[in-house]
Amino acid sequence: MSAVICDIDGTLVDTNYHHALAWYRAFRQHDVILPLWRIHRAIGMGGDQLVSALAGEDVEEDKGDDIRAAEKPLYMAMIEEVEPLEGARGLLEDLHDAEVTVILASSAKQDEVDHYLDLLDARELVAGWTSSADVEQTKPEPDLVEAALEKAGTREAVMVGDSIWDVFASNHAGIPTVGVLSGGYSREELTESGARQVFDSIAELRGHPEALEPGG
Repeated sequence: MSAVICDIDGTLVDTNYHHALAWYRAFRQHDVILPLWRIHRAIGMGGDQLVSALAGEDVEEDKGDDIRAAEKPLYMAMIEEVEPLEGARGLLEDLHDAEVTVILASSAKQDEVDHYLDLLDARELVAGWTSSADVEQTKPEPDLVEAALEKAGTREAVMVGDSIWDVFASNHAGIPTVGVLSGGYSREELTESGARQVFDSIAELRGHPEALEPGG
């Protein structure tokens, strides 16, 4: 039986720009001013990687834990503004009806994952999900994808994601990626990173179920 590993943030729920703003404010609280466009380019990368990638090792060493701690409440203050992306629950329904094993992949804390599961009303449609408790290193490292594959019980799987970091992580895990543009990364960036196919949206992807077959 094949599986679909589906990223949550930016793929099923529209969170990327909320996260970018939360990180901007968290850095700024600690006297690190970064342009928002640069922060957006790192969204999809885990917080354990993001601080040093954006601000360097000195900031990571001196302020990394404090910046990460600040980002969480800043994001949670906006989480009620987050909405599902068009077609997100419909895709989960389609896959459930087709008896495809679906694992929702996230390295967020469990309270955030619970919020998204409720927002999508997804608990009865998927076989499982991941959270930060399941990974040691976040994307672009493959830990998250490997944890999802273990929950799926198969390596015959396809990843659906919105960022180059999703693609890199699934490449490292040895499974193909289907990309969507909802994260703000371009079609060319996703393709050059290794995405097998790229769709404008989850709504468009729903019309091409063959794209989610491991050999598709």
